[in-house]
Amino acid sequence: MTATLFHNARLIDPEAGTDAPGSLLVRDGVIVARGEEADATGGDARIDCRGACLAPGLVDIGVKVCEPGERHKESFGTAGQAAAAGGVTTMVTRPDTTPDIDTPEVLEFVARRAREASLVRVLPMAALTKGRAGREMTEIGFLLDAGAVAFTDCDRVVTDTKVFSRALTYARSLGALVIAHVQEPTLSQGACATSGKFAALRGLPAVSPMAERMGFDRDMALVEMTGARYHADQITTARALPPLERAKRNGLDVTAGVSIHHLTLNEFDVADYRTFFKVKPPLRSEDDRRAVIEAVASGLIDIISSMHTPQDEESKRLPFEEAASGAVALETLLPAALRLYHSGDMDLPTLLRAMTLNPARRLGLPQGRLSKGAPADLVLFDPDAPFVLDRFALRSKSKNTPFDGARMQGRVIGTWVGGTCVYDRTSEHA
Repeated sequence: MTATLFHNARLIDPEAGTDAPGSLLVRDGVIVARGEEADATGGDARIDCRGACLAPGLVDIGVKVCEPGERHKESFGTAGQAAAAGGVTTMVTRPDTTPDIDTPEVLEFVARRAREASLVRVLPMAALTKGRAGREMTEIGFLLDAGAVAFTDCDRVVTDTKVFSRALTYARSLGALVIAHVQEPTLSQGACATSGKFAALRGLPAVSPMAERMGFDRDMALVEMTGARYHADQITTARALPPLERAKRNGLDVTAGVSIHHLTLNEFDVADYRTFFKVKPPLRSEDDRRAVIEAVASGLIDIISSMHTPQDEESKRLPFEEAASGAVALETLLPAALRLYHSGDMDLPTLLRAMTLNPARRLGLPQGRLSKGAPADLVLFDPDAPFVLDRFALRSKSKNTPFDGARMQGRVIGTWVGGTCVYDRTSEHA
């Protein structure tokens, strides 16, 4: 295998917390040297990064690929292309497909399709309960053996506390990670906005931010009881932050994530009832958004994800209350996240840590690092390149992005998975 030298780069190292000029040498899909050692060794091929940022590829937890069942919304082929163009080198996919991924057979089908069609790595999650119905837990041990990296019922809350506690206990015995959606389901049922003056003026059915706090408090009591490994898929309100801080301080094996939309948008964005801004949980107040940004910057919230949820035009072209929730975000994750860098809320190593190192660590993966021996999953990007997003230029089959027509700053130049280039912007725009 040839060795490739990435030189004249601005290395963003989320593990060391550094942002400095340097070089990187890659051989056989692995990083083998950095800095002066890489320059001295040299490579058979040389890539001049021209001062652009070179960072670990993004590890995105919670991507929905609509195979099996809804390939017209998204396939592993189109999702892989979108991920590569967005600098995402590992997609951790959700089990809310048709049928749900709740048996080893369905899981193996999905894994095979991903290997055949996706340009990037795909790690599937499996359902925690059969049919994600919250009544009977899945065969967690068999699903682990078949390759499941975590267990989640996605946005369906397991309302039966006894079932959930048994599932957590069983997952704990196998060392499996459980990912939960923290909402009190009765309060949040039918809601499409966050309660407050704005939702009242718009006449939208709304849910209090306390629903998230109540759901999280219940889950923390069960985690304390069972000792399970637990990850909250999205913490989006200031109300949920004190119990998260307390859980971590008390030594519970708990991490939390947030979607890029809750970090960069707020409730006012739905002012004209644009359904592309309808996500789950609903967009929050500006105070909540600021509190969550600070929690990511401090490390209290560990992970930023896209929560990529493709929806076709028919399911979005409905009245706001009836429209499907969710937005595509594989290609927009990095440029949207860079808004937090440009606004001065976070430096690049801190921002990238939440999208690379932390999700990789939570799943026990070797990715997310620029250290020797790490997989050469890399993204090269220009953080300052301006553009206006055109949703029809996105590679996803579905085009439901809230950033359509938005001015954005930051473009991916190239993406490598295991040292192999899977996206090269320069060849697209010669």
